[in-house]
Order: sequence, then C-alpha cells, then structure tokens
Amino acid sequence: MPRKALKPKEKRGLPEPDSKFGSVQIARFISKLNFEGKKSIAESIMYGSFDIIKERTGEDPVSVFNRALENIRPLLEVRPRRVGGATYQVPMEVPVIRSTTLAINWLIGIARSKTGKPMREKLAQEIIDASKKEGAAVKKREDTHKMAEANKAFAHYRW
Repeated sequence: MPRKALKPKEKRGLPEPDSKFGSVQIARFISKLNFEGKKSIAESIMYGSFDIIKERTGEDPVSVFNRALENIRPLLEVRPRRVGGATYQVPMEVPVIRSTTLAINWLIGIARSKTGKPMREKLAQEIIDASKKEGAAVKKREDTHKMAEANKAFAHYRW
C-alpha cells in the first residue's frame, strides 16, 4: 500500500504542454514514448518523426498527428462482465481520455513492433498511415469495433 494516497483520476492533471509545439497531446505521447526514464531521447524521437512527416507530406506535422489520433481513437470496446458464472464480453462506450490513451498506446506499440528502421522513421510512417486511415493502428481500432458489434447482444449487461 502506498504511504500517500493517490489522487483521484479526475484530479490528476494533464502534463504540461511540450516545449516545441505547445500541445498537451504531444506531451502525453512523449511521456508514453519515454523509455527507461530518458525523456530527452523520447523527445528527439518524436520531433525527429515530425521532421520526417513534414518532409514526406508537406503538411503541418501537428495536424497530421492530431488527425492520426482521431482516426485511431476507438468509440467502443468490449469489457468482461461476470454474470451468473459466465463471463460475457460486453460492449461499452469509451471515455474520451481513455480512447486517446488507447490510441497513443496502440500507435507506440505498433511502431515498436516493427523492425529494421530507426524508431523515428517507424513512428513517422505509422502516423502518416493513420492520418490516411490506413495502417495497423487503424486496423486495430476496426477490430475493436467489430468485436463490440459482434457482442452487441450482451449490451444489456452493462451497468
């Protein structure tokens, strides 16, 4: 047990906006990208991928990034509910903060799982693909929605 009580979720603040673009979303992404406490490396990966995005698309990298997150964010997910000895996958709506967190985690996880290129290139390519509604992260979102659609019959178990 912690010596100090944790803050409730609604009182936990969002991180400070990042220094280069002034975006809270990018700051959250950098925090999730952070590996072994090396935030400066995470920032260099993120900003390097933004340079690659600007070079490849010719658009503002922040708008491409935000569009990618919007395309990845799930609206529905299934959560297990135990009813009468049986466990049902019940579709539920996803709160905005959780859907954004899921999108960030999926994007980073997919970029990390690819091999052969530096992380900034993998991340940039995945962000570009997601902004075009392509790529593995968008497929993951669609799979989540399909699973929720398939289990729509159990929606009455949600509470």
